[in-house]
Amino acid sequence: MAENFDRYHCQMALPGFAREGQMQLKNARVLIVGAGGLGCPVGQYLAAAGIGLIGLADDDLISESNLHRQILFTPQDIGLSKAAVAAARLQLQNPGIQVLPLQIRVDVRNIMELLADYDLVVDGTDNFESKYLLNDGCVILGKPLVYGPFTDMKAR
Repeated sequence: MAENFDRYHCQMALPGFAREGQMQLKNARVLIVGAGGLGCPVGQYLAAAGIGLIGLADDDLISESNLHRQILFTPQDIGLSKAAVAAARLQLQNPGIQVLPLQIRVDVRNIMELLADYDLVVDGTDNFESKYLLNDGCVILGKPLVYGPFTDMKAR
């Protein structure tokens, strides 16, 4: 059965992208670590683009003080798991992909096993320890790591 890529028509029209590029996105596996101010918009764009599998790792709960920048969450979500709520919202955004909530803290005990299943890792964390850990794991496994700066952290 042929894939229906109508929702991706505009990006498939880009020079050099076409159906082959969309198939690469469909077959991609991306891990987002941190479902907060960076992870939420990254997840939305990856879901919209048609990434086949998005893993969302975050062990934190949604709090009112973060609603202004964690754009997948509403006041009704306060106290719930960031990973679970974000995954559900992204799944609604694009039912043609798979979004896997990982309600875990990424640490030295699970980093290598966790990263092994993904093609690309996005660092949406807000602390240096996690950033260094993700970098080390990706270097060891030869995985590309994408990260953004964080401005809401105090120097530790």
